[in-house]
Amino acid sequence: MTRPTIRLLAATTLFALSATPALAQGPADDDAGAIIVTARRTEERLQDVPISITVFNQQQLNDRNITNAGDLGKFTPSLTTNSRFGSENSFFSLRGFTQEIQNSPTVGVYFGEVVAARAAGGTTGGNGAGPGSFFDLQNVQVLKGPQGTLFGRNTTGGAVLLVPQKPTDNLEGYVEGSIGNYGLLRGQAVLNIPLADTFKVRLGVDRQKRDGYLKNVSGIGVKDYNDIDYFAARLSILAELTPDLENYVIASYMRSDTNGSFSKIVSQDNASRDPCTSAAVRAAFPTVCPVDLRAAQIAATSGNFWNVSGGRPDARQLIEQWQVINTTTWTASDTLTIKNIVSYAEYRQRSRGDIFGENGFQSGATVGYHPAGANNVPGTNNIGQSTFTEELQLQGKPSDNLSYQVGGYLEVADPLQGFQTTIGASGIACSDIVAKLCADITGRGFEQLSQSKYHFRNLGLYAQGTLKFAPTLSLTAGFRYTSDVQSGLGQVLKYTFPAGSTPSAPSGVACSQPTGVVIGGTSAQIAADPSRCNFSRRVSSNRPTWLVDLDWKPNDDVLVYAKYARGYRQGGVNVTSYGLETWGPEKLDLYEIGAKTSFDGAVRGTFNIAAFYNDFASQQIAINTLPCSLLPPAQQPASCVGAPAVSAAQGIASGATSTIKGVEVDASISPFAGFRVDVGYAYLDTKLKSFPDLSNVPPGFAQLLPAATVGGVLAMTPKNKVTVTGSYTVPLPETLGRMTLSATYTYQSSMFGNSSSLPSRQTIAPQNLVNANLNWSSVAGSPVDLSFFITNLTNEKYYTYYIGSSFGWEAGIPNEPRMYGVRVKYRFGD
Repeated sequence: MTRPTIRLLAATTLFALSATPALAQGPADDDAGAIIVTARRTEERLQDVPISITVFNQQQLNDRNITNAGDLGKFTPSLTTNSRFGSENSFFSLRGFTQEIQNSPTVGVYFGEVVAARAAGGTTGGNGAGPGSFFDLQNVQVLKGPQGTLFGRNTTGGAVLLVPQKPTDNLEGYVEGSIGNYGLLRGQAVLNIPLADTFKVRLGVDRQKRDGYLKNVSGIGVKDYNDIDYFAARLSILAELTPDLENYVIASYMRSDTNGSFSKIVSQDNASRDPCTSAAVRAAFPTVCPVDLRAAQIAATSGNFWNVSGGRPDARQLIEQWQVINTTTWTASDTLTIKNIVSYAEYRQRSRGDIFGENGFQSGATVGYHPAGANNVPGTNNIGQSTFTEELQLQGKPSDNLSYQVGGYLEVADPLQGFQTTIGASGIACSDIVAKLCADITGRGFEQLSQSKYHFRNLGLYAQGTLKFAPTLSLTAGFRYTSDVQSGLGQVLKYTFPAGSTPSAPSGVACSQPTGVVIGGTSAQIAADPSRCNFSRRVSSNRPTWLVDLDWKPNDDVLVYAKYARGYRQGGVNVTSYGLETWGPEKLDLYEIGAKTSFDGAVRGTFNIAAFYNDFASQQIAINTLPCSLLPPAQQPASCVGAPAVSAAQGIASGATSTIKGVEVDASISPFAGFRVDVGYAYLDTKLKSFPDLSNVPPGFAQLLPAATVGGVLAMTPKNKVTVTGSYTVPLPETLGRMTLSATYTYQSSMFGNSSSLPSRQTIAPQNLVNANLNWSSVAGSPVDLSFFITNLTNEKYYTYYIGSSFGWEAGIPNEPRMYGVRVKYRFGD
């Protein structure tokens, strides 16, 4: 980020902080009782927007105990969440559009109208809703379908909008505390101060700690995994500089420091790939492999579904992010509003953990076997990225029959340091993997130091307008041109070690060369100058996207619409994925029809339905790799002879084609006073029609494996998902307060997960969840609210994902067990 840019952001923020309060403006009429959304970058009633949307207000988030992105996916039809690397690093799949580890999100996450900070590195993280994002919100909106015209970053699957509470005219706030099982402790506090009629400040903090629900039975390192330990703070400043000019600043900070996530080994499909099943290895390394570790690990954890066996004495995941958003809105005239949104964010992640749930240590051992893992070099980040965005909007309404928006968007993301670093290993025993004190126990082992830097430049120009050409008919058309560039500089070093029982310094170092690039030199030359291994990659893509929507609104209670849209997602670069470093952009054509209805009278409610068909071309899809080095010589194909040692990795290929079609229903009914039922349902039918040619296998790999089967379904796309919430308000005297009982049932059918898994593990089992909640607001007429909550009431057990290890075993990620607790909230000033 350039100094002039930083000065511009600082200047606009200081201007808001130092502005002299001016005349007050009255509150906007928000049609009391209606749900207001900003799906088209302006405030509208939910029932007036021709988009399939699921909305949760803050009370509904609390009732469902939604505190992170992983929780949101449990309760939203068409939305699934991949939390393979922990809830802090969850990423979304919406309507079958899935993000893999390396490519850009297919679902854009926005906070205060600004897209989530970029993050690209050796581990997953960023690009979404991190810890501390789900407190003091106005609502959360899940928009389904490509968002290629009005929103900053072009996405094919949809968008998740987190709308924070703005400062208000009242001196008010609250203090809230929660306590529950697994040592849950959470405290929140919000203070809203109107320093003047036109100058208001809102400050909020959120602190949560909870023990991990995966108990580590190895006796090595941390006692549990999947714990929570974060602090988040948010400062909002609203300055009405003149009756026509408003400046709104949001500054936020988040820090999460946990033991990280972990998976559980559930089976061995090919024990011959595991070095610890070799008698010769066990004899040479008795403290590392005194037994078949994987079989012993499965036995040690079989007594409890949530037991795991971790071997890392130093497991940790540290995430830190700060962001400043400045929004200036100028009502230039009765028919024109100009809005400028500028932001800057920094995201950092440091991780030390294992990938496939293995325990490479035995109790008391000082040397550990490292089949796979992710470690940052001390003092560096696995991910360190800054993100700057600038968006200028012109919103006009020259007449009652015409409205429009025109805008431009710029996003610049750059590295925060020299290189991001991740250390991985294959088939070696180490007393200190960071200091490179290891020994080869397989004859094919090595340590890999992957270093990278990434730059993003994204530019978009857009226009969209709505013309009401009859009292009940409206036509909306939008167009956007997007130009995206991603470049990366990589340096991947392979260290080899002498065989034997004593870890020692490397015997050699070489470059992991990308396909078609000649780099490196002798081992001595590379050790003296690692920059000999540097190489770069760059991918640019430029595409138009558009939207045409016709809607018919015969009265205020009925909306029928038909839509055609072109979607697009940029190509990308991963300089640490040998042989699979780049991929191209993807596109799709969406056809959708829908209806939104509301009804009043003795029975009140809403019924919304949407049916859609996606024709998906140039699809980005995952590729799993099988390195030659992980196969015994007798199992290696001829192409492996003399090939370089490479690591197992997941890559991305573009060029697949598929179809995604389905139906979504969102309904609410209140048959009598005090009782309400909300229903959400999604049906998905996905099919992979073709896959890119994988016959050109880079040297060092025995095989490239597609992540799905032609003619089969796409990953992470359950055919059926339904949520049903019932709530009943107990008829109490007003002096006693308001008591509401609610329960939510969620069903998600089985879905295809990961092609690298065993055939018996490729399908993720159906999920059934029941959550319950009791809310008592204004207890006995006081400003105190009391809540009791329980999630996964029946303590269901299932694996949310399976990871097929190239080392011959299968790991699963256990779901979250039953959680319960109580919240007490004290309100003041309202």
